[in-house]
Amino acid sequence: MTSPPSPQPPSDATPKPRRRRRVLWWILGSIGAIIVLAVVGILIWSQVGVMPAEPEPLAEVRENPAIEVTDAGGAIVLSPADAEPETGLVFIPGAKVDPWAYANNLSGLVAEGDVAVVITKPWLNLAFFDLRPLDAFTDLVPEVDTWAVGGHSLGGVRACQLAGDADALVLFASYCANDLSDSGLPVLSIAGSEDGLSTPEKIADARPLLPADAEMQVIEGASHASFGDYGPQAGDGTPTIDDAEMDEALTALLLAFADELAAR
Repeated sequence: MTSPPSPQPPSDATPKPRRRRRVLWWILGSIGAIIVLAVVGILIWSQVGVMPAEPEPLAEVRENPAIEVTDAGGAIVLSPADAEPETGLVFIPGAKVDPWAYANNLSGLVAEGDVAVVITKPWLNLAFFDLRPLDAFTDLVPEVDTWAVGGHSLGGVRACQLAGDADALVLFASYCANDLSDSGLPVLSIAGSEDGLSTPEKIADARPLLPADAEMQVIEGASHASFGDYGPQAGDGTPTIDDAEMDEALTALLLAFADELAAR
């Protein structure tokens, strides 16, 4: 009697490719889920904790007959009401600060110096996420021939990156991360003596990245948040000057720099 053949172990030649595909799809799905969660997390984080503009200073700008205020969607345009500006400033806000919070601080430059000011509205409230070129903002005021770019805090770091397309650079409690020492750009750097974030020491350490003739100014008594009207900021120092004194000092420095640019 012939014995039945011994059972052969099942071949795993077919399951192996299937198993690999399942593992591959699991890995890809996990990566995709992580990316989605990261994007959602960034979107939520960028909208939480945004420092709002104080209503009273903003109302003063809106009610000032010498200033024309235009909400251009992606930016705020402040123009002199009774003059055609020849000089302009593109201003980039600090991280997670309402762009309207800077309108009053920059209003003296518009009303007294006939300078157009374009305050950008950064994507996701962070300047580094905003990839728009400088001309996306300068084109909003086409009659202006001479443009400075500037910004507060992180906005100033972004302004340094756009400075190659501008005629001048203005730093408000900020400093550059890229080297502009050989750019030949006129530069005005304004610090606050009581700034606890962009401290005068940090600004001094980054000084070699600016042209040798950059104008370095310090407003005595000003803190980091003194450059905008959005209230106190965590980690900042305590200002020893009030808002009116800050606005007066800041406007004087900006007007003098604008006159220098106009004379070039």
